[in-house]
Amino acid sequence: MINESVLSIILGGGQGSRLYPLTADRSKPAVPIAGKYRLVDIPISNCINSDIKRMYVLTQFNSASLNQHIKNTYHFSFFSSAFVDVLAAEQTMQSDKWFQGTADAVRQSMHHFLQNEFDYALILSGDQLYNMDLEDMIEKHKESNAEISIATYPVTAKDATGFGLLKTNEESIITSFIEKPAAELLPNWTSEVSDDMKAEGRNYLASMGIYIFNRDLLVKLMENPDTIDFGKEIIPQAIHNHKTYSYQYEGYWTDIGTIESFFEANLGLTDDIPKFNLYDENRIYTRARTLPTSKISGTILNKAVISDGCIIQAEKIERSVIGIRSRIGKESIIKNTYMMGNDTYESLHDIEVKNIENLLGVGDRCYIDNCIVDKNCRIGDDVRIEGGKHLQDEETDSYLIKDGIVVIKKGATIPKGTIIS
Repeated sequence: MINESVLSIILGGGQGSRLYPLTADRSKPAVPIAGKYRLVDIPISNCINSDIKRMYVLTQFNSASLNQHIKNTYHFSFFSSAFVDVLAAEQTMQSDKWFQGTADAVRQSMHHFLQNEFDYALILSGDQLYNMDLEDMIEKHKESNAEISIATYPVTAKDATGFGLLKTNEESIITSFIEKPAAELLPNWTSEVSDDMKAEGRNYLASMGIYIFNRDLLVKLMENPDTIDFGKEIIPQAIHNHKTYSYQYEGYWTDIGTIESFFEANLGLTDDIPKFNLYDENRIYTRARTLPTSKISGTILNKAVISDGCIIQAEKIERSVIGIRSRIGKESIIKNTYMMGNDTYESLHDIEVKNIENLLGVGDRCYIDNCIVDKNCRIGDDVRIEGGKHLQDEETDSYLIKDGIVVIKKGATIPKGTIIS
């Protein structure tokens, strides 16, 4: 089935500078997660699982790899109206500027959206990790006769100052909004939440940046070129004039905005029962690859997630996510690490002919802890990388240290015997 009344608009985000160097040559939605997926697969999969199969992804920075991933991944029936299309910022007769904000991105792309029949526009972020029943949110929007619905997430007082907070009445209708309030203002911004949330001290409703707009209202709101952002302008102005419903979501949700949050979200997948659970009926879709099974020899695995097509001879892998086509040599120890893997294999013939000293992957007798290894890296034998809070922020041509996490840049070579500690 396809929900013909809903059109999904997935915002690709800005330059993604806080996720640098992972965004040095790819957009945020194209950043690999969980060993085999891309961030954009999360909102797309949430839509597909909710029978919403007409989607636009809006982007303007480093969009080539995102285009390629979507083109190679999301194929629907020739007789279906389903699609996932990428819309990059483009010059038109109406505008010759880059997207200036979330609302401006939607405004500049409206002529594409209006070629489709729909009653509701579902606006999602391309850089969040969550698993939501979007169909239920749409039904609640209809039942409440709202013109706008906002997905809200109960947060604690400690976290509340970093979000836009919403206040609701007893019918879950939003009555007021404040952007990143000072701590002394918080007592006036509590909302009604479930008993489970109260027990955790999560009494404040934060906007998740997930919206439903009635089609006609969205068209009307986009007529004002001076409003460029949903969270800072459109929503605060609209709630006073248009019925706005709060859809409370209490599952796992995180905004992948920094290297630290990205790192913790990926390592969290190694928990026995991860908060973001890939092992249930709501599948996450991604590119179908015909990779062989992973081959592991003499390795102790503890809380490890191993993707397809890996060749592993390590001594130990602990609390780590190992991406597709990864190679890890003998006697190496990998701890608290997200290794994204490789796009290709190196054949024995290539290795011999090219006399390659540092092979793709991790060499022999390495020790790697608190590290993100981006795609297609070459880490030589006897390399020691020991991340942690003892390290100061630093950047070189081949790696960056941020908040104690060592990030090996995409395609970098770390020569044998290198020590980063």
